[in-house]
Amino acid sequence: MTTSRESFILPFPMSDPQKILVVQPSWVGDAVMATPTLRAIRQLYPNAHIAYLMKRYVKQIYAGMPWADQLITYRTGKTKAKAGKGQFFELAARLRSADFDLAILLPNSFKSALICKMAGIKRVVGYERDGRGFLLTDKLLPVKDRGKFIPTPIVKYYMGLANYLGSTHRDLKLQLFVTDTEKRDAEAVLQRCGLDPAIDRPATHGQAPLVLLNPGAQYGAAKCWLPENFAQLGDRLIEELGATVLISASPKERPIVDAINRHMKHAAVDLSRAGMDLGALKEIVRRCDLMVTNDTGPRHIAAAFDVPVVTIFGPTHPEWTEIYFDKERKVAVKVFCGPCQKKVCPLDHRCMTRITPAMVYQTATELLATKQTTAV
Repeated sequence: MTTSRESFILPFPMSDPQKILVVQPSWVGDAVMATPTLRAIRQLYPNAHIAYLMKRYVKQIYAGMPWADQLITYRTGKTKAKAGKGQFFELAARLRSADFDLAILLPNSFKSALICKMAGIKRVVGYERDGRGFLLTDKLLPVKDRGKFIPTPIVKYYMGLANYLGSTHRDLKLQLFVTDTEKRDAEAVLQRCGLDPAIDRPATHGQAPLVLLNPGAQYGAAKCWLPENFAQLGDRLIEELGATVLISASPKERPIVDAINRHMKHAAVDLSRAGMDLGALKEIVRRCDLMVTNDTGPRHIAAAFDVPVVTIFGPTHPEWTEIYFDKERKVAVKVFCGPCQKKVCPLDHRCMTRITPAMVYQTATELLATKQTTAV
């Protein structure tokens, strides 16, 4: 068993890079958890030209970020099916023409290493995962025990790359930014929902809190707390705290929101029907007093804006996505079959069904009380 966090293969000798490509994660939550590493890379190479390569749908996560000189995006989904391999070669050609001399791979995919190799980037640094070791000039070896990966917080896993390159940076605080355009977009969403577009918190004693419920999860259904439980929680927050309850979801999660609305006795503010994009969501989250969420991307957005968050954990191992945020409270129950990391529960979803609205409400009110005391 390896005892260190990661092992290193000796680096390819090279002077300080002038043009750096950082390949970004595809998941929203992982993108946010990469921000301490991105901050560290900029501090390590203050004079270099740094570009981020990302899928187009996560670009708004990086909007306003001061550590990049350039954002390079590529399409996925339906356009990928139409373009096929031609799009992949086109992207490689674009990167080759930019003449990068260092690539830092945050995702573990084979494709991320192959595209950098095809682009002729002299030095490619990443973890030896997904059979891509021969494509890397610098290989970091993730920790295993008896052939299985040991759960390691992603935020530290990414930071290992910066530390390997010479950074002494240890600050793991998540950090996001909001542009003026995103602020205007958020105000338009709030106005379409019948709310004061100037609403901004934090709430103090005597004020009704602004609470955002995030009931979906792109990872899979097994991560999702029951809609009727979110509904009971929302009603109680409204009845006992006078809260303004917002519900956020992606277009694919509309059925979840519809189920919550059917079960609620009081009307919540449904942001999913107001044309909200990821940029507007950032600003709306920033204005909230509290988020209650499954273990999914918006949880990390809340932490990046220092917004208290209650996270409901079921099948996923908390160690993988530990964010070291002192205003987060995790709610979970121990079950014999978990954490299983499965996207769809093969049993009875007991890791989620045994978490009651009362448990989450108590945690939420305690966290709100702590926040208000701090504000005073």
